[in-house]
Amino acid sequence: MHAFRDAAPRRQLSNSPPSSVAECRTDRTFCATAIDPAVRLPRPSRRECLSAIVPVAAALVTGGFTAPTQGQEAATATPSPPAADSDGVKIHPEFPSHDPALVREIVGASHARLDRVRELVEASPALARAAWDWGFGDWETALGAASHMGRRDIAELLIAHGARPDLFTFAMLGHVEVVKACVEARPGIQRIPGPHGITLMQHARTANASEVIAFLDSVGGADERAMSLEMSEAEKDGYLGRYVFGRGDDEWFRVLRTRQGDLAIQRAERTSRVLNQVEERGFAPVGAADVRVRFEIVDGRAVSLTIHDPVPLVRAVRADQAGR
Repeated sequence: MHAFRDAAPRRQLSNSPPSSVAECRTDRTFCATAIDPAVRLPRPSRRECLSAIVPVAAALVTGGFTAPTQGQEAATATPSPPAADSDGVKIHPEFPSHDPALVREIVGASHARLDRVRELVEASPALARAAWDWGFGDWETALGAASHMGRRDIAELLIAHGARPDLFTFAMLGHVEVVKACVEARPGIQRIPGPHGITLMQHARTANASEVIAFLDSVGGADERAMSLEMSEAEKDGYLGRYVFGRGDDEWFRVLRTRQGDLAIQRAERTSRVLNQVEERGFAPVGAADVRVRFEIVDGRAVSLTIHDPVPLVRAVRADQAGR
């Protein structure tokens, strides 16, 4: 077994932002009314029906919330165009929550696409506060995306529409007094990484915020990046492949190489996450330091993987071992 602290050659991994994939969402929406069959009443309009149902739905939600199942999560991953009511208003299946397709799109677009971000927030200002989980709890807000990319223009636009700036945003914008106040009020806060494991110092450097860089240098600990044990190319090859955990069309993982040569894990055709090797046969996805992806190796080749967070959540078997 490798001891992480004793495993000498290590390297720092680059933290590249995920790409934005925007898809439309479709589903049917309907209203139901309960009226006394003995009384002949005019049929309510669709708008009247929705007006009656939304408060009831809100009251039910207030009474108790059930976390989405894995099947529900898969459904939101492939949205389709919503149907229109009689007045042409688009209502998607997650209403009154925001359409997950738009949430994902604005977070992705906020890395670099100013014009698209402007279109989205002008149509729906609340999207300026949107957040998306890229996988394993690697949450990122639209403003967080702009901040780690050094996009002051996008950040200012989002803030103008109600986005909530945090320490990483202030570091990127060069507000050194705010950064100092946070560190003094909460010593050690500079060590907490941002989305994708990107450090506070990296946020400042991306925007050439010289005063913030100098201050963070003076306190230390603001640039502690995720580390990974060195692996040979042959060792990496042993992990590559498809691993199945169910019979559904998307119930499988793929372990692949990124363009930079790092190992990554991907569920079906979703966003892949770079894997940092932190123990023998064990990896942590970027932006999810507490998650472990552990492999069973036979004759130098992985035959299964198990994902722990921190308890085991799912086991997947290599496709050729599972007969698929």
